[in-house]
Amino acid sequence: MIYLTLYWSFVQIGLFSIGGGYAALPLIQQQVIEIHKWLTFEEFTDLLTISQMTPGPIALNASTFVGTKLAGLLGAVVATLGCVTPSCIIVLILAYFYYKYRELNTVKKVLGVLRPVVVSLIGVAGASIVITAFWGQKTIGTFDQINKTAVVLFVICFAILEKFKLNPVTVIILSGIIGIGIYGGIM
Repeated sequence: MIYLTLYWSFVQIGLFSIGGGYAALPLIQQQVIEIHKWLTFEEFTDLLTISQMTPGPIALNASTFVGTKLAGLLGAVVATLGCVTPSCIIVLILAYFYYKYRELNTVKKVLGVLRPVVVSLIGVAGASIVITAFWGQKTIGTFDQINKTAVVLFVICFAILEKFKLNPVTVIILSGIIGIGIYGGIM
């Protein structure tokens, strides 16, 4: 039964994560944390970190991670297939219609309306991650409760990414090394 539940959950994520990438985060969060309680919010943020360090789309990496955690290799395959099935079908259908009708004003207007929606989905996901990173919980606490080390690392990494255009994976690895130094090792 877990295989069917995994497949269906990630079919829904794959089907409704318009814009992909970070736009899928609220849907993944809803399925794996709120509905099925497969992960805690802290595990979810760890999943996002791992997804950023590995090649491939976030939703695909998340499905593989969750599937592996719940049901091993077969769970990973089932969840991953669930995640990609809607995309494969939808892209084939959309490609046909897009190339046939791409010059119509209606098509251009629909695409123009969808862009801000995707940006809002990304913003909500980003805000949730920032709140968890700074306060260690899903809600904003008081200034005294904020993890000042996390804020300083955030500002430094943001500055490095913007000023020096360093590869994000390099910044993640360096941050991990700094974290090990600050918090005293692994485990």
